[in-house]
Amino acid sequence: MNTHQHAQHKHSDSKGKFEVKIASEPQAIEVGKPTKLSIAITKHGKNVPLDVVHERKMHFLVVDEDLSWFNHTHPEEQADGTYSVLETFPSAGKYLLFVDYKPIGAGADINKQEINLTGEKTLQLAETAVNFVSATDGFTVTLLNGNDFKTNGNQRLQFTVEKDGRKLEEKDMENYLGAPAHIVMIGQVDKNFLHIHPVSKEGFPIYAETHVEKAGIYRLWVQFRIDGVVHTVDFTINITEGEKTAKDDRAIITNIRKNPDSRPKLR
Repeated sequence: MNTHQHAQHKHSDSKGKFEVKIASEPQAIEVGKPTKLSIAITKHGKNVPLDVVHERKMHFLVVDEDLSWFNHTHPEEQADGTYSVLETFPSAGKYLLFVDYKPIGAGADINKQEINLTGEKTLQLAETAVNFVSATDGFTVTLLNGNDFKTNGNQRLQFTVEKDGRKLEEKDMENYLGAPAHIVMIGQVDKNFLHIHPVSKEGFPIYAETHVEKAGIYRLWVQFRIDGVVHTVDFTINITEGEKTAKDDRAIITNIRKNPDSRPKLR
């Protein structure tokens, strides 16, 4: 089960006690054509009611295996308690589907599933070199501290947003899902997932804090709304291994004492 830390959700492969089923209509998904996806969150075979989290009952995020393409939508609740959304897959290949939800009376969770569409892959591969500046729709967004990312510690994400030579302030950012912006980070290798909602911080139009457990290359998408339009920018960052503190070691020892099965295993 996932926890909320610094307004973020972390993906876990733990199945938990809820089952997530995704069905497509048509069953054979065609590239480039809208496909209706029906999502059911069930317990003991019955659909469970969901809490509203960041203004929606469900967040649905889709990326291709190479992390070159990203889409974030919000399935609509149906009369039978399932959720429905239209998705258009731009190319053949493998896709990862992340369902972010919170049953009423239970903790939040993120379920990951995969689908594979046959045919020719036409998506251009994402740039693997680190990139801290991204532009879209006349906006230039810069990740100021992109070289500072490390594991084993609180990580700040500090962004500037410029348009027509003017730096935007926090007051210029419109509410988007209960925050000034929306951030997703996914690891390039094992596809570990972080769903982050920024908080207010004087001096930055977009600011967030998170904790990254695994080093490696990550793809990062930031979405923000100006004049009613949602804009999406993307970055590639390299997170290096940070030095563990005595506090980290004490937390690990305490966890092992409480959960003996959590001891690191030699492979």
